[in-house]
Amino acid sequence: MESPPQKLRVLVVDDSAYNRQTITAMLESLPGIEVVGRAMNGKEALQMAFDLEPDAITLDLEMPEMDGFAFLRLLMARRPTPVLVVSGYAQRENVFRALELGALDFIAKPSREISPDLKSIRDELATKIGTVKRLHAVRLYNRAKALAAVDRRTTSNTSLQSTKAAPRTPSGMPPALVVGIASSTGGPPAVQQILCALDAKVPIAILVAQHMPARFTRAFASRLDRLVDFHVVEAVDGHPLCAGTVYIAPGSANMEIERPGDGREAPMVRVVPPNTAKPGPVLTPSADHLFKSLAAQYGRRLLSIVLTGMGSDGREGAREARRLGGRIIAEDPDTAVMPGMPYSVIEAGLVDEVLPVEQIPEAIARFVGEARGGGEGVR
Repeated sequence: MESPPQKLRVLVVDDSAYNRQTITAMLESLPGIEVVGRAMNGKEALQMAFDLEPDAITLDLEMPEMDGFAFLRLLMARRPTPVLVVSGYAQRENVFRALELGALDFIAKPSREISPDLKSIRDELATKIGTVKRLHAVRLYNRAKALAAVDRRTTSNTSLQSTKAAPRTPSGMPPALVVGIASSTGGPPAVQQILCALDAKVPIAILVAQHMPARFTRAFASRLDRLVDFHVVEAVDGHPLCAGTVYIAPGSANMEIERPGDGREAPMVRVVPPNTAKPGPVLTPSADHLFKSLAAQYGRRLLSIVLTGMGSDGREGAREARRLGGRIIAEDPDTAVMPGMPYSVIEAGLVDEVLPVEQIPEAIARFVGEARGGGEGVR
């Protein structure tokens, strides 16, 4: 007789007793979940993490005695464990710091204050806690270490960081080549790592479809803009598509490119609502939608990259990109935080290269060099 499957053991960390109780009740209402401990600050949580060895942790960031950032640094160095940050919308910048330190993903609380509205996150909590069974926590730690190494190199030039201008409309020449990036769970640090290693002087525009709540994509773009050489913006409908710029798709919409016309020199970025008529869950922003639009416009001058994430978003878009001559790279599923998305394009036979994140910037540089050498009109 088979023994019943082991339950996923979760530690809940929050300085609010109400939040601890509410999150615990939501988790314990899910099949296969057991809350093994509750902690009110990072110091208490760290001891419980070592003693109880939970499979996953939900974490508030703003806590007394030891906050969530110090907790993450120590946890990931000593016992890498999947961490879901549960944070209010007002702490958007803090969420990305936590992801860079090795947190798996985040859930946005309706408010920082104690509120019955906290129960509204139950479905999202159920979905994201379920991803824990599909990943290896050590990958989170390795990515945090790699990103820290990149950040030390890129932020050593403090004058660059201090002279970054306030958000502005993209300007410059139309790109000779474009790069589309698809990512989901585990994606923000991977995207950051790639962009930090790229030279913004190459004549490309980069368009990113990162699955993320709507109110967080602007903060993500702003943070990247301060850390990388490229100009990074949350895409706005009507933006010109310019070389040297990274466009982050808004969380509640899809991003596409409109062909030049009416005397315009540059293609235009369009932000459009998702297609809710199709059956099944609606993912926004859609990598399939982005890749198909870019392929129609750029053909062989498109490089599509599929990074970490659950599901198969990007596969059908990559299929169209390949049909029209584009190049496809998938992150190596063996090193991805979440292998579903890259594995889906590999399994479909659509990929030209399978690479760990650390090697993708070099592959982008090769793509540009080969286009220059092949007479693709790259200046």
